[in-house]
Amino acid sequence: MKRLEDIKGLEALRKKLEKKTFTEGSKRVHACCGTACMATGAKGAIESIERTAAENKIDVEVVKTGCQGLCQKGPVMVFEPTGYFYQKVKPRDAEKMVEYSLKQDIPYRQSLYRKDYLSQPVEKMEDIPFYSKQVRIALRNNGRIDPENISHYIAVGGYAALEKALGGMSPDNVLDEVDKANLRGRGGAGFPAGRKWWHTLSSGGDVKFVIANGDEGDPGAFMDRSIMEGDPHSLIEGMLLCAYAIRARYGLIYVRHEYPLAVKNLGIAISQANELGLLGDNILGSGLSFTIDIREGAGAFVCGESTALVASMEGDRGFPRVRPPRLSEHGGGVWGYPSNLNNIETFVCVPPIIEKGSDWFRSIGTENSPGTKVFALTGKVKNTGLVEVPMGITLREVIYDIGGGILDDKAFKAVQTGGPSGGCIPKQHLDIKVDFDSLWSVGSMMGSGGMVVVDEDTCMVDMAKFFLAFTQSESCGKCPPCRLGTHHMLQILERITSGSGTMEDLDELERLGKLVEKTSLCGLGQGAPLPVLSTLKYFRQEYEEHVNDKYCSAGVCKGLGVYVVDHDQCILCGLCVDACAFDAVKETRDSYFIDLDYCTRCKACLGVCQPKAIKVFRNTKEAFEQKV
Repeated sequence: MKRLEDIKGLEALRKKLEKKTFTEGSKRVHACCGTACMATGAKGAIESIERTAAENKIDVEVVKTGCQGLCQKGPVMVFEPTGYFYQKVKPRDAEKMVEYSLKQDIPYRQSLYRKDYLSQPVEKMEDIPFYSKQVRIALRNNGRIDPENISHYIAVGGYAALEKALGGMSPDNVLDEVDKANLRGRGGAGFPAGRKWWHTLSSGGDVKFVIANGDEGDPGAFMDRSIMEGDPHSLIEGMLLCAYAIRARYGLIYVRHEYPLAVKNLGIAISQANELGLLGDNILGSGLSFTIDIREGAGAFVCGESTALVASMEGDRGFPRVRPPRLSEHGGGVWGYPSNLNNIETFVCVPPIIEKGSDWFRSIGTENSPGTKVFALTGKVKNTGLVEVPMGITLREVIYDIGGGILDDKAFKAVQTGGPSGGCIPKQHLDIKVDFDSLWSVGSMMGSGGMVVVDEDTCMVDMAKFFLAFTQSESCGKCPPCRLGTHHMLQILERITSGSGTMEDLDELERLGKLVEKTSLCGLGQGAPLPVLSTLKYFRQEYEEHVNDKYCSAGVCKGLGVYVVDHDQCILCGLCVDACAFDAVKETRDSYFIDLDYCTRCKACLGVCQPKAIKVFRNTKEAFEQKV
């Protein structure tokens, strides 16, 4: 394509591409090529489709899209023009799908979505419960376009917001529209983007930076990664609109090195935008000049914090620093220049706001949290994956209606939101609304969008220890409250989960948690105690059980409880004898028993016992009462 010299050229190109790119009625396969689907065999399935179609002389276009959301059922794909949605596609299934859906226009029922093996198949994506309650703004193009093809992005309306802004809006008009939309930062803090943009603009100066934070370090989170992999041009367009509004000339995208596909697709998108004249000098003849570079991070969790991120981009170690000056002020941003930093999801929400207006955006969600939020739904839930829901939806709707409920139909216990710095929300708050203020009110946070569901078999003390161990190991060590406080808290949790804790430890945990929360330098340290404080608040009886009874009701913590063989269930296989390294499992003429003087509660026997004949009790009295 030729370099575009003006806005009319972009408008003409869009009209041309709209007619020929996604022709109505043509045969296409939208195949998910996100990281999860590629890991489960999408490449082989796509090759099988292309080979079978060529053998049958069927003219079909395979669109290799980004993440389509339903990662639990990957690889997933949609066949057009019929719209049939297929899950867990294997190469042998792909051959049948070509024969049925492209040759005969009928569904291949074996690969259609089913809730379970006994339920009726669902043919269309929009009829699947996982998708039916979603509202897609940030993920509007994921699953529709090839992220490596700028023509696809333009054909579905890409860069129309930039065209509108440069053609009929002043920079202040753009900034006003974002401010009126009350777009709150999707990185976790929830600070209004418009106010941040105004502050950067008011700093003055000829040099300003627009920075996109793609350093997504939360365990189980992959929202920003999926956007960068599946729709990189929407990020570029959002950054362009920000640059126009605050009069910036330079842009930087900070991406962790562990996201190679995101780095690759962003690089391709930037190159294509440069060639077409959508980046560089005098963009579309408007006088706007803007360039974007990628900076790869080493994967430190603390570099998600704004000042540590800037230090990392400058080539220094990722240490947070005291503010002021803020990033938006002179001396505070990258290389000392005023810089506006938003996360990926925040930027990709900007083009629809400019194109459709702030009133449209505010009509979705709640008054104080308008719009949508993308969550990585993971853990003990039937349908894991990427979901985008309107603010104000309840946790119950997300977990049960979209997520399909708890695996194996076990009881829901808690959901942890906000990543490792978020809190654990118990079942009594399942009907709470998902927005910034509501989650704060119950001791958790929105965070960047991690949502980890746990069931009745989860030990909440162990879960708190897991997240605290992560934040403690990721602490940069600059400030004593975080460096020392999280270390001492982790030591206490290790004592409790090993059966050596005391009731005084619980009070000390709470005291230290509040101290670290109030006095740490950056958001990582301030949020690190939240999993501990929230579980102490809602699941204190589990802590007391570990301390007083030396027992873990979930059977997760080693060194706790009394291990007994249930002779009614034991099949005399002898695996427990082989697994025990301490000779605690003894064999008699017709049964086995566990010698408690030798047993270290290491759980080795529990792990190998197939009929689940080994039981764990608080004490021998309880085991006797259960007649085991």
